[in-house]
Amino acid sequence: MSFDFSAPTDRLNTYSTQWDYVGDRFGCSNLLPFTISDMDFAAAPCITNALQQRLDHGVFGYSRWNHADFKQSICHWFLSQYQTNLDENSLVYGPSVMYIIARLIELWSQPGDSVLYFDPAYDAFKPIIETAERKAIPNPLTATESGKEKHYNIDWSLLNEQASDPRCRILLLCNPHNPTGKVWSQAELTQIADIAHRHQISVISDDIHMDICFTPYTPWVNVAQSNQWALVSSASKSFNIPALSGAYAAIGCEQTKQAYLNKLKLTDGLSSPSIFGVLATMSAYREGAPWLESLKEYLYQNLLFVAEQLNHAFPELSVCPPQGTYLAWIDLSPLNIDMDALQHALIHDQKIAIMRGDCYGSLGRNHLRLNVGCQRSKVEQGVKGLIKAIHSLQ
Repeated sequence: MSFDFSAPTDRLNTYSTQWDYVGDRFGCSNLLPFTISDMDFAAAPCITNALQQRLDHGVFGYSRWNHADFKQSICHWFLSQYQTNLDENSLVYGPSVMYIIARLIELWSQPGDSVLYFDPAYDAFKPIIETAERKAIPNPLTATESGKEKHYNIDWSLLNEQASDPRCRILLLCNPHNPTGKVWSQAELTQIADIAHRHQISVISDDIHMDICFTPYTPWVNVAQSNQWALVSSASKSFNIPALSGAYAAIGCEQTKQAYLNKLKLTDGLSSPSIFGVLATMSAYREGAPWLESLKEYLYQNLLFVAEQLNHAFPELSVCPPQGTYLAWIDLSPLNIDMDALQHALIHDQKIAIMRGDCYGSLGRNHLRLNVGCQRSKVEQGVKGLIKAIHSLQ
């Protein structure tokens, strides 16, 4: 089957966070957005067909997620895509990845305890830790270049020192890592697992971007050394269905799984899912692999285009496509430009919205995170505007 990802779509006036509400973050409307991580592509045909069948049925009563069809579709996906066996009985549902993470933080730590994460980080990590009255402890990644690739490395000595603090109870991992796009190697994950096991730290692995990897992805279950872990994910990023809601987690500890389900049902009253999210996930994981493979090739060509254009325009730069995600992580440090002035030029002169790197922590200074999950024509317009904005400041 062939899929045309260049076909134009129009998301304006659809209550789109990225398009219709860009002014909430950037102060101006009518900007061309490369921001929040959803894509401008229509969902896979197998998903829209499944949803249309349910719409035609016309009855939308309370629904369930805890059945073999849903859980076995997830197991099928991990086995077919990653040669990984998930225990069907370890799986739970949640309305979102961040909801599941928040509840696991509550279950595996106490107020005043610490949660480790790698910096720069997805901008929701630090707030979700701190609003739970836990202490957010960043472990800074260092960047090195090798050929045409950029690598982000862990300070293992510091990580071991941080993990040895008895108040440190959780490591919040992101694989692939947002915003850098790093895909953790199996050797790196094994070393992290060893440190976590030695210091009796629980690991929550946010793998929502796992399907958009351009180097091999290793699920945490393959390296875990105890049962104190959870792999949290969703079909929402890879199949562009976040508005349908729904996520899942494989939880290694049965006691934690049951405690989580009590929170979901008895405390929060969220055990009845959106039937559309459940059906979309099942359809994506059973039938969506060919669409996803075509999508990944299209996204990678977009990422290559961004790198080539910026490196050609500014030889001082060494922009590289990330190992995973559809988010170009652009280091503008060699240009020594004022990032406030650049944002002003992008917004007011070029009418473009691109996420500032410092949204993701102090190590994101002088960076931009540009979402290329869109038609090439839009990427071309965005990169052209970015180059013009930079030139205007030089």
